[in-house]
Amino acid sequence: MRITHGIAAAALVVFAGIGAWVFLGAGKAEAPASTFVLLDGSRQTTADLRGKVTLVNFWATSCVTCVAEMPEVVATYNKYHAQGFDTLAVAMSYDPPSYVVNFAETRKLPFKVAIDNTGAVAQAWGDVKLTPSTFIVNKRGEIVKSYVGAPDFPELHKLIERLLAET
Repeated sequence: MRITHGIAAAALVVFAGIGAWVFLGAGKAEAPASTFVLLDGSRQTTADLRGKVTLVNFWATSCVTCVAEMPEVVATYNKYHAQGFDTLAVAMSYDPPSYVVNFAETRKLPFKVAIDNTGAVAQAWGDVKLTPSTFIVNKRGEIVKSYVGAPDFPELHKLIERLLAET
């Protein structure tokens, strides 16, 4: 029993260390190779994100925080899109597709919305289980910041502005 607790504690320390390393910006990980199936049936890959600063947001229509933050996500997209910023909202596998389509249409979401029917995209992006989970990907296709829960939007905007200014 004591060994099991020790192993669990060691694993927790390792994961916390990796998380802090990425969170503090010390590490930039390549965005995982993924194919996103958009609401219109078209496909987009992680490679298609290159050249733009992209916010990849894992969300669900049943997630209160996701629904509450969506107007800010839309405002962020609208503010920076003309400067080379993009947003990709990825609905979780448990979200009924009809709910996602209804949400995107009634809220007139101006960015791409994907449905992760199989859960493969969430798995590839670090086994995302908590929503909202948001990743900021730079022009080179590297994840430079991630958020679990709603981001601090003024801080996020400063990061986006800095990343957009990079060549």
